[in-house]
Amino acid sequence: MLNLMRFRDVADYTANPELTPEVPISVAEAFNRYIEHTLPFLRESGGEIMFLGDGGEFLIGPEDERWDLVMMIRQSSAQSFLAFSSHQDYMAGIGHRTAAIEDSRLLPMTELTIPN
Repeated sequence: MLNLMRFRDVADYTANPELTPEVPISVAEAFNRYIEHTLPFLRESGGEIMFLGDGGEFLIGPEDERWDLVMMIRQSSAQSFLAFSSHQDYMAGIGHRTAAIEDSRLLPMTELTIPN
């Protein structure tokens, strides 16, 4: 799955006050907390992070569109992803993602064989 994410200017824990840090943190730190919380559940479901990188403006695409972070996730199956994404303990930490992300896109993909 391809994840495109646009960060907020400031981490906003309004929707999940129970996760609010004692001192304000950056959106990058909020997202790192999300990844640290999520990795055990992702791995347990057969998934893994294949790529994590800085985004930016498109080379070819809308001039006014930018994505701050790009993440590629490999999951063993759509069923595994759905089970992972609804796991109660995983959901307990999703507020870190919500605090960091202003907008996002998730594109499921299926690997194809590269022709010779």
